[in-house]
Amino acid sequence: MSAPPNIESMKKIIPSLLFLALIACQNKRAQTASENDLDAARNFIQAALSNDFKKAGQFMVDDSLNRNYLEVTARSFDHLDNDTKEKYRGASIRIHQPVTYLNDSTTIVIYSNSYKNDLDTLRVCKKNGNWLVDLKYLFEHEPTTEKK
Repeated sequence: MSAPPNIESMKKIIPSLLFLALIACQNKRAQTASENDLDAARNFIQAALSNDFKKAGQFMVDDSLNRNYLEVTARSFDHLDNDTKEKYRGASIRIHQPVTYLNDSTTIVIYSNSYKNDLDTLRVCKKNGNWLVDLKYLFEHEPTTEKK
């Protein structure tokens, strides 16, 4: 039977464990970080089309109104038939030009998907160094009516 670890050996192990935990947290954050505004929009849209609203939420500004809108959207998606869900899942994303750059940290992106060619609009903002979708804009601005 081996002796329990002494305090000196624990002092050597703890910094290594903390370092590994820090790397794991950074890797998880890197998996959900977007390189730029268009990448954030695509990541958010793709997760939503795939019915992964938990993942979509990771690419979204985290506030109560955005969470509410995301929950409503998820519930609406849940009521779709399986064939429609599958068509959304297989749809490609179309980013329409021009992309509007309001300033260096806010972009308006008009997009559609190949299943439903309806135009929708997202605002993407840079918050604390991360590009995130502000879903409120989709529900609160005047709708884009033209089709491309």
